[in-house]
Amino acid sequence: MTQRFGRICLVVLDSAGIGEMPDAADWGDAGADTLGHILERRKVVLPNLQSLGLGNITPLAGLAAVDAPIGSFGKCTLKSDGKDTTTGHWEMAGIILKQGFPTFPQGFPDRIIDRFVAEANVPGVLGNIPASGTEIIKQLGEEHVATGKPIVYTSADSVFQIAAHEEVIPIDRLYEICEIARNILHGDDEVARVIARPFLGSNSADFKRTENRHDYAVPPPTDNLLPLLANAGLDVVCIGKIASIYDSLGVTEELVGKNNDQAVDSTIEALNAESRGLIFSNLVDFDMLYGHRRDPEGYARALEEFDLRLPEIMSAMKDNDLLILSADHGNDPTKEGSDHTREYVPLLVYGREAHAGVALGTRQSLSDIGQTIAENFGLRIADGVSFLGEIA
Repeated sequence: MTQRFGRICLVVLDSAGIGEMPDAADWGDAGADTLGHILERRKVVLPNLQSLGLGNITPLAGLAAVDAPIGSFGKCTLKSDGKDTTTGHWEMAGIILKQGFPTFPQGFPDRIIDRFVAEANVPGVLGNIPASGTEIIKQLGEEHVATGKPIVYTSADSVFQIAAHEEVIPIDRLYEICEIARNILHGDDEVARVIARPFLGSNSADFKRTENRHDYAVPPPTDNLLPLLANAGLDVVCIGKIASIYDSLGVTEELVGKNNDQAVDSTIEALNAESRGLIFSNLVDFDMLYGHRRDPEGYARALEEFDLRLPEIMSAMKDNDLLILSADHGNDPTKEGSDHTREYVPLLVYGREAHAGVALGTRQSLSDIGQTIAENFGLRIADGVSFLGEIA
């Protein structure tokens, strides 16, 4: 097959769901609608996303459908058993999970914590509850400094997180105990990620997480999009937390993206460089700062800020580049709790040499994105239905 686009840039607006899926009630998410509920709160100014066709996907308050969108538009179903970061991203690459990663809403059982304390040789742990990372260091940070006990916590995601003050448990030691936890958490306890969460500060009023976070992910199956591309001699440039989600499997270059602006900067940097293959970015702030913290106004501002920067990404694209915008799950900031929400995710596709205004409908899996990328380069992943023929 002749390659139709020289590069494909896939940008994930982390958690930007676009309405409940049919099984949302089974997950406790009846009525969830991340983008819909944010746009109902106030007028959210998104002219560039609107021009691509965001308002054409489904009715959105204050964001009308346009007669001639410059992009193609649709939405994707999360087919896997789950609604978390790893599940959504893995499905994009062709991995559909029939059984989701385990979560621990009551904290980790003694058999895990006792083994961790013994093997990591720590004086015990603090926390062991689902919590916001910023809040738990305020609550337990001073006790951690006094006792040397690491703070262990989880969330609605399948994660085992370890927070520690960098002057109490140095970075290398924190990474070491995270690796020990990763080695413990297998079988029925195999969480998707173990995460090192270092922080600094003198007291609870000024404790602040640093940028030395490190993720230890479950390695994905090898027959996914990223190693398929890399093994074919193509570039796989990953930005933000993408590389960690895939345990760096198939990643040929990693660029920093610890927040939305930094991820956009790195995406533009990658587009300006010479490459052939995939540029894969994650914009984490939507989920981390505003979805989990139930901040619809912050989420709205972040959407507007991204919309303002979207023309920079489009301008950096070469004529035969393709841009795909999507999300990995929902995280409706108007709902109770702090959990992700089981939602469809938007699908927007743009390229100067791509067809415009194509209604891509409701895709039956996020793996359609991965299959489309694979087919563009004459390859095939195990699952997914390409929409390449509709847009090229």
